[in-house]
Amino acid sequence: MSIFEYNGSALVAMVGKNCFAIASDRRLGVQLQTIATDFQKIYKIHDRLFIGLSGLATDAQTLYQRLVFRHKLYQLREERDMKPETFASLVSAILYEKRFGPYFCQPVIAGLGAEDKPFICTTDSIGAKELAKDFVVAGTASESLYGACESMFKPDMEPEELFETISQALLSSVDRDCLSGWGGHVYVVTPTEVKESILKGRMD
Repeated sequence: MSIFEYNGSALVAMVGKNCFAIASDRRLGVQLQTIATDFQKIYKIHDRLFIGLSGLATDAQTLYQRLVFRHKLYQLREERDMKPETFASLVSAILYEKRFGPYFCQPVIAGLGAEDKPFICTTDSIGAKELAKDFVVAGTASESLYGACESMFKPDMEPEELFETISQALLSSVDRDCLSGWGGHVYVVTPTEVKESILKGRMD
C-alpha cells in the first residue's frame, strides 16, 4: 500500500460562473480501519482562497500550518491577501524544497482571482503544478472522481447547480472507494459569500 493511501481521501475542486466549489470526504482511517468520521481536509486561507490536502493526514496538518505562517507573513509585508496564482506558486515552492523527504500530500488549490475569475490547480508531492479550467481531483478516490466529473461537468454553472454537481460527483465516487467516504464537506465560494455544507453519505 502506498503511503498516500494510508489515511484515505477524496478531494475535488470545480469551477462555475464567477464561482468555484471545493469538496472532500470526511473519513480518517488507518488503512481499512476508520478512526474518525468528521476529519477536516479543506482549509480556508482567506475568504476567496481554499486549499484541500489529501494524502497522509499528519503531513497535511504540518503543511497547512506552514502555509498559514507564510501567508500571514505575506499579509504583514504586502498588506493584502495573496492571489490564488501566487499561493499556488508558494505551495509548489514549499513542496519542492522538501523533495528529498517530501510531505506525502497532494494539495488542491481553489480561489477567486482578479475580476472574480475562478482559479483551480493541484500539485503532486514535490510541487509540480497541474492547472485546469474545469475541475481537479486528488486522493484515493481520484479515478472514480475523474469519471464522475467528466460526465457531470458543464461550463459556466451557477452556484446552486455547481453545488449539486460537485456533491453528486463526490458521493458517487466515494461509494466506489473503500478508503474514503463517510459523508462529504462542500464549500461553494462566490464573490460575495462562502457557503459551507455537510453531506450525508453511506456509513459503511
